[in-house]
Amino acid sequence: MKAAYYEKKGPAAEVLKIGDLPDPEPGPGEVRVKLSFSGLNPSDTKARGGWGGMIAMAFPRVVPHQDGAGVIDKVGPGVSQGRIGERVWIYEAQLGRAFGTAAEYVALPSENAVRLPESVSFETGACLGVPAMTAHRCLFADGGIQGQTVLVAGGGGAVGHAAILLAKWAGARVVTTVSRPEQETSARAAGADRVINRKTEDIVARIKEFTGGALVDRVVEVAFEANLDINRAVLKPNGVISTYSSGAADSAPRFPFGPVMRQGLTMHFVLVYAMPREAHWQAAREVNAALEAGRYRPQIARVCSLDQVAEAHDAQDSGATVGKILIAPSSKR
Repeated sequence: MKAAYYEKKGPAAEVLKIGDLPDPEPGPGEVRVKLSFSGLNPSDTKARGGWGGMIAMAFPRVVPHQDGAGVIDKVGPGVSQGRIGERVWIYEAQLGRAFGTAAEYVALPSENAVRLPESVSFETGACLGVPAMTAHRCLFADGGIQGQTVLVAGGGGAVGHAAILLAKWAGARVVTTVSRPEQETSARAAGADRVINRKTEDIVARIKEFTGGALVDRVVEVAFEANLDINRAVLKPNGVISTYSSGAADSAPRFPFGPVMRQGLTMHFVLVYAMPREAHWQAAREVNAALEAGRYRPQIARVCSLDQVAEAHDAQDSGATVGKILIAPSSKR
């Protein structure tokens, strides 16, 4: 099979290679998927680049990327033959494993290959995984959010966009922050009820205006340390902050324990790779429900060929792209 891989960490153009590798074979409890698209995430480029000083290779050779979509073409012992031919979307393909989805084929645990509704494209399927499951956990870790008001920080990013889509599907009102006009366009298309430019507007004032002073029930946060004071100012008593990022790898945020305690705030620190299996299963079910209802439509920024994988990684790292970057492992789909 044709695949992208690296044997040391560093800049994309220096370490990513394209070549032929043996086709993977599914082991017990596994399936093999012929991939139509691989979805690129920030965690993929951070792992390749040695973010936070993590330069040691877990395996001699790594095929990157956790997400993707395609068709099951082979199953291992213990998996029903009935899964062969099933359209699926994939999550955590490379977690604890050497080979991910930047290839024509991937073998992975059967439960990590989720049925893709017939009405949903492979492109959409490859956009799910990390952002959809992260957003789902941030929103629903404490139960339903119907009738609540949710602040999504960074609504122009992949997780932020997913959080807007899922929150609106679940019946919440959504206010979100962005920093560029193209992000505002994306957030509005996702269904955000109010979009605030964090660089030119007073976030707290605009949220109080939007809620009529009632404030918000929940925050989905991409910059925990930078936005903590803002979040405390706009959250109701006993509100929730669900954060999946805080900036630098070695960040040690200042934490005002007394004020946070007096507000009764709950904080969730969400890492998709550390979520309980049950949380993954719930996210898969409910993301599929949103897909089948026509309420989950991720934005795709560009589709690259496998030969352009280094260019795609650089585009992801630039922070300038709005929407998901996909890789098409094969020209024959």
